[in-house]
Amino acid sequence: MNSVLEVRELNKQFVKDDMGIVALRDLSLGIEEGCFITVLGRSGCGKSTMLNVMSGLMSPTSGVVTFRDEPVSGPRTEVGYMTQSDTLMPWRDVRRNIEMPLEIKGVEAKARRERATDLIERVGLTGFERHYPRELSGGMRRRASLARMLAGDPEVLLLDEPFGALDAQLRSVLQAELLRLWQGSGQTVVFVTHDIEEALLLGDRIVVLGRVGRVVLDKAIDLPRPRDADELRVDSRFVSLHKEMTAALREAQ
Repeated sequence: MNSVLEVRELNKQFVKDDMGIVALRDLSLGIEEGCFITVLGRSGCGKSTMLNVMSGLMSPTSGVVTFRDEPVSGPRTEVGYMTQSDTLMPWRDVRRNIEMPLEIKGVEAKARRERATDLIERVGLTGFERHYPRELSGGMRRRASLARMLAGDPEVLLLDEPFGALDAQLRSVLQAELLRLWQGSGQTVVFVTHDIEEALLLGDRIVVLGRVGRVVLDKAIDLPRPRDADELRVDSRFVSLHKEMTAALREAQ
């Protein structure tokens, strides 16, 4: 299967107090089209830096990122990115936040409204179109951020622990919504998490990263879909995979 997004021999170093800090060292990874890949790793292993470079928001120190064999030198409309932090524009209501990527692409107003209305319904925000971010709960802001990322119909979705700050029940709901949206779109997803169960629930493939982005494990996940978290927990294959991921994370330290 062809890689839609690929990183080759990626290195990223930051300078602090005249000292070089290595965030990524010689990371190579191919992202197959249509796959849902979960990247699992502990805090500080370079997961967020990897996504920042993949998205074009950050330049690598060396190495290359390609999208369909073309070098990525800045943000691209084909690649959507949902960060850990809340990046909704506080002066825009839900609808206008979701429409923003379409405005940037020059989509005319009627088409923008229709696309935003569809996404608002799909992520469960009908009735909150005119609310501002400050008037929304944390879960609603995450839904709005997800809809905004999807608005421009990107081919690749990069998500950096998007539901990590939410309670378990709401996280489960949004995980299910994300899977439903992905299964209906054929898009490619790279989903970063530090939670083994979340990685196994969502991913077709799990990549475990160690320090400075070292790939400790890269494994296809053969659990059938749809996956129910309660049923998975008592599935012998899930239990075996969970133990394997736990061991990989231990090795990654």
